[in-house]
Amino acid sequence: MSKTVEFHFDFGSPNAYLAHKVVPEIETRTGVKFRYVPVLLGGIFKATNNVSPVIANQGIKNKGEYQFLEIERFVKKHGLTKFKFNSHFPVNTLQIMRGAVAAEIDGNLDAYIEAVMPAMWEQSLKMDDPDAIKSALDQGGIDGAHILARIQDADVKAKLVANTEDSVNRGAFGIPTFFVDGDIYFGKDRLRDVEEAISE
Repeated sequence: MSKTVEFHFDFGSPNAYLAHKVVPEIETRTGVKFRYVPVLLGGIFKATNNVSPVIANQGIKNKGEYQFLEIERFVKKHGLTKFKFNSHFPVNTLQIMRGAVAAEIDGNLDAYIEAVMPAMWEQSLKMDDPDAIKSALDQGGIDGAHILARIQDADVKAKLVANTEDSVNRGAFGIPTFFVDGDIYFGKDRLRDVEEAISE
């Protein structure tokens, strides 16, 4: 019986993008499909009294620089040549994460992710601007106006809150977080462990 694998993500995390680009390789090798779960990173931080690494590393000599070095190494290792750190970082992702929930309810989350991830981390668009969101979605073959309307729906708002609370209740404190049959793994650098757990 195959394992259940979840990827709890928020588009605001560069490491979520980097992990997302490697997930297909793992799916191909293991034959197991990752289930993407939209959560709000800001909500996770608030619930766990955590902060962004950018804030946490302020004033710590060398640590911030090292984290960017880690990203560079990951990018090089996996040939992710299109990656570009978003010039508008940090981006308020509330709208696009609600949009992800709406897309999931509508049955096209995969296409939505493939439209928004590059907009954030390849094209460096300001993805808390409704015009930028609509443009990116339209170019990705998704009805941007429909999504922007749907993110105001009570069921969409409630689902994102519920996803985020559930993630925290299961142990999440940041993004990307993975669950393999309920066991938690945090960070893009745990993907090797995730793959091993799937294959056990």
